Amino acid sequence: MNEKSRKLRSALSSNNIIKVAGAHDGLSAKLAEKNGFDAIWASGLGISAVQTVPDASILTMTEFLGAAIIMNESCDLPIIADCDSGYGNIHNVSHMVKKYEAAGIAGLCIEDKVYPKINSFDDRTQTLVSIEEFSAKIRAAKLAQKSENFVIIARVEALIAGLGQEEAYIRASAYADAGADAILIHSKKQTPDEIIEFAQKWDIDLPLIIVPTKYPNISLEMIEKIGVQVVIYANQALRAMYKSIDDTFASIIRHNSTLQIENKIGTVKDIFELQGVPEMKQLEEKIYKPIIKIQ
Repeated sequence: MNEKSRKLRSALSSNNIIKVAGAHDGLSAKLAEKNGFDAIWASGLGISAVQTVPDASILTMTEFLGAAIIMNESCDLPIIADCDSGYGNIHNVSHMVKKYEAAGIAGLCIEDKVYPKINSFDDRTQTLVSIEEFSAKIRAAKLAQKSENFVIIARVEALIAGLGQEEAYIRASAYADAGADAILIHSKKQTPDEIIEFAQKWDIDLPLIIVPTKYPNISLEMIEKIGVQVVIYANQALRAMYKSIDDTFASIIRHNSTLQIENKIGTVKDIFELQGVPEMKQLEEKIYKPIIKIQ
């Protein structure tokens, strides 16, 4: 049994806010765990960005799965995989669920956009599939999973596409009926107003998930007040990494030295600790010391 799926399912059944960190590799996943997050969002944007390709279904399912597996092996937190629009039709979705679950991923999220998709914050036209087509994908996903603990999240993009609250609610309700374990309602507005409006109307006993990238002024207190159970900080780590590396390299070139940035960056010791070098030394002590004493 996948213990991480059970852990995620149990968290969704509780009354506590689940704080999820967006990660793109093992390092970012490990740091999220170190700092107290509850789960990892294996970000499609992040995984694409570190390979310097657009978040537009350019990478294959196998490449996204490989990145999620690395994150899963790097920390003890449940991994929620961002699986775009499911990499195709119901047969692709079924195959996807089997592969991700077999790899030990705790759950995954698919969105109701066409395949290939574009990122939700791209200013081009966002095209959604029909409610019937996406509901079929949810049903296919639920039929494919082996454990009842594996989590399938339906991501509603109606607000992103400018289709309004009624369409968003109709879609979310249909996906709940199709068997989704949670609903991710997404928005690109600069304020949380339309998310708050949706949450206040939501009357189905299914967890709501939000991604406050564009409306960072919403507090955890407000999130809890409106009944949202999961908050995903989806790309802050990616953006922080970009800015930090860019600033560091610019400083080195500008000053022809690393002196100016040494007190602003991690130490080699920090990296060794993250890699588990102290544990390597402890193992060597246990393995080799008895031999030396006998000699």
